[in-house]
Amino acid sequence: MSELSYRIVNVFTRGGGKFTGNPLCVFEDGSSLSTQTMQALARQFNLSETTFIVPSAKATAGVRIFTPAFEMPFAGHPTLGTAHVVRSLKGGDAVTLDMKVGVIPVKAQGDRWTLSANRPTSREVGAGRAALAEMLGLDEADIGPQPLWVSTGSEQLVVPLASLAAVDRCSTATVKLGLLRNAEGRGMAYVFHDDGRQVTSRFFFPNMGAVLEDPATGSACANLGGWFVATGAARPLSRIVFQGEKVGRPSTLLLDVDAAGGIFVGGEVVELGRGTLTL
Repeated sequence: MSELSYRIVNVFTRGGGKFTGNPLCVFEDGSSLSTQTMQALARQFNLSETTFIVPSAKATAGVRIFTPAFEMPFAGHPTLGTAHVVRSLKGGDAVTLDMKVGVIPVKAQGDRWTLSANRPTSREVGAGRAALAEMLGLDEADIGPQPLWVSTGSEQLVVPLASLAAVDRCSTATVKLGLLRNAEGRGMAYVFHDDGRQVTSRFFFPNMGAVLEDPATGSACANLGGWFVATGAARPLSRIVFQGEKVGRPSTLLLDVDAAGGIFVGGEVVELGRGTLTL
């Protein structure tokens, strides 16, 4: 038998609130675990994602990221939360994390962490406004201009909506992710309303045959930065992004896009607890 140490952290907390943001389980040393065991542990904890710190020859640490159903090449709140744990284990306010999408730099000011996202790619959706409205359980008039598939490591459907009311009306009961799928065959939809200073957003994703809503989605926030780049928004730009109210986990994400199109996603991380698991 072996004992595995893990930590529970909350990422993108609002004002440092212990029960805000998106929870994450981080295993401090996953080097002895098989992929199958990592997946089983992620299913056991049943959070949006669980991460495993592993050795890396080209970064401060390697990281593998799992939802309860599949492994992800990149995700935002696992990046920031894992960086917070890596700092505790190894020291330093600047760390690099080796993921399947490459090495991601992450920096801290206190407990506020910021990642530098990969350069975005984007493509047209290939479905009309009526199809998008049906997918989201909305009216066609609710769909804003230029929905796109965007990826900074995880391709997601990014859909601007015409009003805050439209964002509010989205529901896991009516969203049909199977109607449109990304390059990996999964349906993931990020809807948002932007008032030029603040963004209100929601993210829907598949989990074991159900549609769930994420409290705070760093990869989607990075993809929102990619959407701004692809649609020709004036740069540099900054947005405060609010997410999670509908699932009782109010979250705050910070998005910056510099003049050259570099995308940075930040937020606060709070450690909630530690434990060990015996296998």
